[in-house]
Amino acid sequence: MNKNRLEAFSDGVLAIIITIMILEIKVPEGVNFSDLLPLFPKFISYVLSFVYVGIYWNNHHHMLQSVTKVNGKILWANLHLLFWLSLIPVSTGWMGEHNFAKATITLYGVILFFAAVAFWFLQNIIISTEGENSVLAKALGKNFKGKISNLLYLSAIGISFFYEIVAASIYVIVAIIWLVPDKRIEKVINSNELNSYK
Repeated sequence: MNKNRLEAFSDGVLAIIITIMILEIKVPEGVNFSDLLPLFPKFISYVLSFVYVGIYWNNHHHMLQSVTKVNGKILWANLHLLFWLSLIPVSTGWMGEHNFAKATITLYGVILFFAAVAFWFLQNIIISTEGENSVLAKALGKNFKGKISNLLYLSAIGISFFYEIVAASIYVIVAIIWLVPDKRIEKVINSNELNSYK
C-alpha cells in the first residue's frame, strides 16, 4: 500500500476528531458576554485536546516521511493509535462538562497514556520494518522525550485521584514539551538527501 493513503486516512480521522470536539461546545442561549462563562471549562478542555491532536498530527506526519514501505503490521499499529485518539473527544467533553472533576481528569490521562503507548508501538513497528539503520531509528535515538512523557502521564494519573489540578497541570506540561515540532526526523532526512548528492 502507498503510504500516502495511510497518511490521508489518518488525517481524515484526526480532522473528524477535532470536529467532534468543537461540536461539544454549544452556542450560548443568551446574547451577553456573561453567557459565555458557563462554556469556559469546555473551552479550556477543547483547547488542551486540540493541542494534543495537533501534536499527534504533526509528529505522525514527520514519522511517515521516513517510511518507505507500508505493510499490514504498520496498518494495524496505525489503527491502534487512531483508536485511542478517537476517544479524546469523549474524555474532553466529560472533563469540560463536569469542571475537571477527579474521575474525568483520570480518564483523560489514561487515554493520553495509551495514545502515547500506541504511538511508541507504531514507531517500533516502522523501525522493525525499515531496519535498525532506518531514518526513524537514527532520528529517535534513545527517545528521551517519549519516555519522560509516559512517566509524566503515569504520575499524573496517580495524582489525579487526590489533586486533579496538579494532574491537569502535568498534562499541560507534557503538551508544552511536545508543542515545538520534533525536528529530529527532518534533520536525518535532510542530511541523507545531502549525502546522496555528494
